[in-house]
Amino acid sequence: MAGLATLGGAAVAGEAAGGAEKDYLELRLYRLEPGAMRERFDTFLREAAIPALNRIGIASVGVFGLMDEKEAGGPPCQPPNAIGPADLFVLRAHKSIESFATANRRLWADAEFQKAGGALLDPPKASPTYQRIESSLMLAFDQCPHIEPPKEKKDTRVFQLRIYESHSDAKAIKKIEMFNTGGEIALFRRMGLNPVFFGQTLAGGKMPNLTYMVTFDDMAAQKAGWAKFIAAPEWNELKAKPEYADTVSNITNILLRPTAYSQL
Repeated sequence: MAGLATLGGAAVAGEAAGGAEKDYLELRLYRLEPGAMRERFDTFLREAAIPALNRIGIASVGVFGLMDEKEAGGPPCQPPNAIGPADLFVLRAHKSIESFATANRRLWADAEFQKAGGALLDPPKASPTYQRIESSLMLAFDQCPHIEPPKEKKDTRVFQLRIYESHSDAKAIKKIEMFNTGGEIALFRRMGLNPVFFGQTLAGGKMPNLTYMVTFDDMAAQKAGWAKFIAAPEWNELKAKPEYADTVSNITNILLRPTAYSQL
């Protein structure tokens, strides 16, 4: 790996290979009630928030909702019920920690955002715009330093979000190493598990953890990609290495569909 620094007592990856800068990734989970609240919030994101985020330099904003169980061919979220049917994930990439720290201030200084957001920016207590926001801040991996949009925005595209928790910071760092210098991300690419992002969580829940998102043209490609990966001799050789034993203690797995206005 590149050099390690510390943040909040945990080791974090340094510069990307070759010295390239890496994104800070902000993943927000908006808790929403089905019906009117979700509809209002979709309108707010589409007409006010995303255009304003683009204006302040945050491009390719991704918005994702839980896949229908019938589409997924089974429960789309493990553990079950962790994500509500109306909840939305919003992915924002920042070029610097300063961008992350100042994003809200810059949004509120945007007159077009104020106008487009209207009453949803300061709603009455009885009719909130959303229930709550859960947020995590991540540092992108060396081998995937920036968000990678799908090559084609097919209507059938599927996104898969996975969170790998570790029982210690040392094991979390080893799992990141396994993805980077161990070659797991490169193997993902060869097997058709197309990266959107890989991030080490710097602040948020379930720490220490890494979180990543991959994408597929459709559910058939998702199933085929994972089957090919699991059967690959390179994967079975990699996971058998003693230095990578016990690096993951719990996995959250979520199948998502992008909204019609998502930029990913």
